[in-house]
Amino acid sequence: MQKQLYLIISTLLFSITTAFGQDIHRDTTDKKCFVGSTFFVLGNVLSQKNKPDFAQLNLGYRITQKDVVSIEFKTWKYAWSLGIPYGDSFEAPEEKFPGYIREFGIAFVYQRFWWKDLFTSIHIMNARQSFVDDDGNQLKKGYQMFNTYRLGYQFRFFKNKFFIEPSIAVTHRPIQTKMPQSFAQLNDKWPNYIIGEPGLHFGFNF
Repeated sequence: MQKQLYLIISTLLFSITTAFGQDIHRDTTDKKCFVGSTFFVLGNVLSQKNKPDFAQLNLGYRITQKDVVSIEFKTWKYAWSLGIPYGDSFEAPEEKFPGYIREFGIAFVYQRFWWKDLFTSIHIMNARQSFVDDDGNQLKKGYQMFNTYRLGYQFRFFKNKFFIEPSIAVTHRPIQTKMPQSFAQLNDKWPNYIIGEPGLHFGFNF
């Protein structure tokens, strides 16, 4: 489902970019702050098999023309290991947890623009987890550090009032407290990182 969603959103992004073009000036000093999210919230309505109940709010500040800091507030749930790559095992029935994990996280982000609107960013997220079984009973609480290393490009529209940031990322989970055994035996089969995770953020400058 994530691959289908990314294809739909990428097509939409290409159409918008072609239709409206992009502001050619990189000067963003007149708008120091922004608020935004990610287009992957659309997974809440497009996904039938693995509905994420996903929400994200980004609040950011531009220190300089090239240096940006922000905070991301996130919550979502998932029923498969985050280490499963795209392929036959992705959302396969035999890999499904006996329930799901609900996470609430806060990420601290540093973004650096290098050439025109090409950027890299690092997202360090601390997340509280709840492990819930198929009957809706909470089995345990846990903690996870979820880091994202992102390479992307920013497209700006409407005199720099709105932007879209398609990107590709490496995600890494260096810290994970002990899961319930029924979850751990499925999760531990997979690495604690993913290479090539797509991203598609958007925001409003002010």
